[in-house]
Amino acid sequence: MKRFKKLILIVLSLLLVLSASACGSNGSNSSNASNSSKSSSSSEKITLTYWNIFTGEPAKTKVKEIIDQWNKENPNVQIVESVTENDAYKTKIKTAIAANEAPDIFQTWAGGFSQPFVESGKVLALDSYLNDGTKDQMLPGALDNITYDGKIYGLVYDQQASVLYINKELFDKYNVKVPTTFSELIDAIKTFKSKGITPFALGEKDEWPGMWYYDMIALREGGVQLTRDALNGKTSFDNQAFIDAAQKLQEMVDAGAFDPGFMGLTRDEATAEFNQGKAAMYFGGNFDAAAFDSDPSSLVKGKIEAVRFPSIEGGKGDPTEYIGGGADALMVSANSKHKDEAVKAAKYLAKHLSDMEYLIGAGLPMFKYDNVDQSQVSQLQIQIMNNVVANAKGNVPAWDLYLMGDDAQTHKDLVAQLFAKQITPQDYAKQMQQKINGK
Repeated sequence: MKRFKKLILIVLSLLLVLSASACGSNGSNSSNASNSSKSSSSSEKITLTYWNIFTGEPAKTKVKEIIDQWNKENPNVQIVESVTENDAYKTKIKTAIAANEAPDIFQTWAGGFSQPFVESGKVLALDSYLNDGTKDQMLPGALDNITYDGKIYGLVYDQQASVLYINKELFDKYNVKVPTTFSELIDAIKTFKSKGITPFALGEKDEWPGMWYYDMIALREGGVQLTRDALNGKTSFDNQAFIDAAQKLQEMVDAGAFDPGFMGLTRDEATAEFNQGKAAMYFGGNFDAAAFDSDPSSLVKGKIEAVRFPSIEGGKGDPTEYIGGGADALMVSANSKHKDEAVKAAKYLAKHLSDMEYLIGAGLPMFKYDNVDQSQVSQLQIQIMNNVVANAKGNVPAWDLYLMGDDAQTHKDLVAQLFAKQITPQDYAKQMQQKINGK
C-alpha cells in the first residue's frame, strides 16, 4: 500500500512537471508571438494621403520628385498624392473636412481660410512636434499666420511679399527718382503721365490686384498692430489711419496713376502692359516676378528692379513692413490614423517645397535657404528677399487671405468703389466697420 501511494506521488509529480513545462512553453510562444507582432507592426506598410494644387509645370514634376525621394528613403511610409486645380481644390478640401474625410496631409492657406478647419477641431495642433529643431530651420515669423489661439496648426512653406516693380529703363530715360516716400511717388506719377507713359499698370477688373494697393497704404498709415487689430475686430476700421489710406489711394487716381480703362482690365492684361514697357511701375506680389521672368514676349526682362513700397510721411507704420507673410501651408488631419508619421512627412514636404518654390520662382521661402544654389534663383527673387523681406519689422497678409468668406469679398468690393470714386474715404471706413466688424 505504501509502495502504491509512493507510485501515485511520483506520477503526480511527473504530471506537475510536465504541466509546468507546458505552461512555460506556452508563455514562451506567447512572448515570441508578441515580439513577432511588434516586429510586423514596425515593418508595417503605411500609406499617407497628401492633397495639393500643383497642377502646372515645373512644380508638378518637382513635387513628384520630392515625394518619390521620400518614398525611396521611407519604404514603410509611402506618400500618395492627389492633385487638384486651385479653385476646385478649395471646394474639395472644405467638403472633405466637413465630412471628416480629410487626407492625412493637405495643402491649405494661412490666415482666414484655415481658421474654420481649426475651430471645428479637424486639424492636429503641432506644437509638441516642433521642438526638435524644426522651428530653428524656419525664418522669423514663419508660423505667425498659421497660429490660432496661441497654438500652431500647420507648416507654412512659402510666403508672399508686396513688391513695387519699376522699369529702370524708363526711370533713367526720364530722369525720375525711384520713390522712397509717398510724395515722391506722386511726383513720379505726374512726371510719367506728362511724358505719355502710364505710371502704373493695374487690372482692377479682378479686384484683388487693386486691393493690394489699399492694404499696403493702410499698413504704411497704421502699422502692423493697428491693422491686425482691425482685422480681428479689436479696433475700428473707422480709425483715421484707414480713412487716410483711402484718401491716399484716391490721390493716386487723381494724379493719373493708372490707365484710363484700368477698371475694365484684368490682372493678366495689366502684367502684359508692364511687360511690353508701356508702364513705368507695377505693384503686386512676389509671384508676379515669375510672370515677368518667363514671358517670352517681354521687352523689359533684365530692366526691372524690385523695391519696397514708399513710406508715408507721418504714417505710423514702419517703412520695412510689407503685405504678405506666410501663405501656402500644410496641415495634418486630426483624424489621421498615423499622426506621428504624417507630421514627420509634412515636415519633410514643407522644407523641400520651400526650397522648390524659391528655385522655380513660384514663392518666397519660409525655411532657411542656405543650401539653395543662388545662381539658380532669378535675380528678381533675390532682389525681393534682399530689398523687401530681409530685416523687415513685420507683415500682414493680403486682407482677402486674412478675412473669411464674405468679409474678404466685401473688402475687395469697397476698395474697387474707392478706385472708381463711387464712395468717399469716410464712407469706405464706415462700411468696412459696419459690414465686417458689425458695429
